[in-house]
Amino acid sequence: MPSCPECENDLDVELDEVEEGDVVACEECGTEYEVVGVEPLELVRVGDELDEDDELYEEEEEEE
Repeated sequence: MPSCPECENDLDVELDEVEEGDVVACEECGTEYEVVGVEPLELVRVGDELDEDDELYEEEEEEE
């Protein structure tokens, strides 16, 4: 069973039932993760991708 990278609590994820794009949440700390890979299971913290995109957008604005 996978564990939460934030608090190391076990995540209640059925590996054979999740698909890419699903969002799972840690019951202990409430952190949400998006499934970006199934075999092996890869999780990305929801919101981390947006931060990178925002930074990229800000850099483009500065170049103009």
